[in-house]
Amino acid sequence: MAKKIIKKVKVIAPAGRATPAPPLGPTLGQAGVNIGDFTKKFNEATKDKIGDMIPVVITVYEDRTYSFVLKTPPASSLILKALKKEKGSGKPNTSKVGTITKAQLKDIAEKKMPDLNANTIEAAMKTIAGTARQMGVDVK
Repeated sequence: MAKKIIKKVKVIAPAGRATPAPPLGPTLGQAGVNIGDFTKKFNEATKDKIGDMIPVVITVYEDRTYSFVLKTPPASSLILKALKKEKGSGKPNTSKVGTITKAQLKDIAEKKMPDLNANTIEAAMKTIAGTARQMGVDVK
């Protein structure tokens, strides 16, 4: 018989560097998750992605056990990483922060493909290009 799910928690944590400190600790504590055990497993699973913020979905079961699924980093952070910038434009229509190439766009779309609802790489590239435009990034 399958375990009964009591809660699903979605958090974003730094890859390989998650700590029990806020905001992660209190969120997991309220859900009844062993915080130290989770951070150890999460850091081990994401040690090759250090520097990225990784979304994770934690499923908590009735017997206080849990499982977690790692997602790909947000498209905006992948775009900023490609540009080597800290943040996007506050006024994306008037002031641009940089330019991204089609090759970089395709690379980002391939990374994000598992989490996007696009059927083809071209559709994924259009989605990522839209995110880039909203951040004040030109696509060439």
